[in-house]
Amino acid sequence: MRGLLAIVVVFMPLWGDVILDRIAVIAGTHVIKTSDIDRDIRLTDFLNREPLKITPATKREAAERLITQDIIRQEIITGAYQRPQEGEGAALEVELQRDRFGNSSQRMHDALQTYGLKESELRERLLWQITVLQFINQRFRAGVVVTDEDVRNYYDQHTAEMRKQQPNAIALEALAPKIKEVIEGERINQSFNEWLDQTRQGYRVEYKEAAFQ
Repeated sequence: MRGLLAIVVVFMPLWGDVILDRIAVIAGTHVIKTSDIDRDIRLTDFLNREPLKITPATKREAAERLITQDIIRQEIITGAYQRPQEGEGAALEVELQRDRFGNSSQRMHDALQTYGLKESELRERLLWQITVLQFINQRFRAGVVVTDEDVRNYYDQHTAEMRKQQPNAIALEALAPKIKEVIEGERINQSFNEWLDQTRQGYRVEYKEAAFQ
């Protein structure tokens, strides 16, 4: 992409500061900036309850995640897939606050500050997670068929394991709905990953190595 500057200059007139935001990756016709990578790392570590770790390796991992996001986003746009409502991200945020922070908005706010995040950034990330799950379901579930033979074979191979999880459900008939759900999930994920790998092969990606130091 000729003429594309390696440094994006963002002016903040209220504070009188100038922030330099380096282009890290050109993915297709879109740009991934160092600030995008930094935010992705912070959000990922926050959601995974891991210590914040910003290194060349984690920057590269974040860049790969963002490239995948861009591929999915373009598919959603061109395919006119149904998207979740904005409020669904807020609802998931409420669940997170309840389950991890004892329903304390202050505790969650403090935790976000520790990771250098805003609540709006968390809400956007949660909404995106819902968007991806909904896209995968719409795009790939229709092509998945699970037969009775598939369920029987899975039952024969995993009987001992399933009985540990559901000791009162021994017969195939009792376990069949759960087995079918598991097989469907595995095949949907497989179809998604195959599609993603194939799409990525034809996707132009240019890394700005200086941004990963």
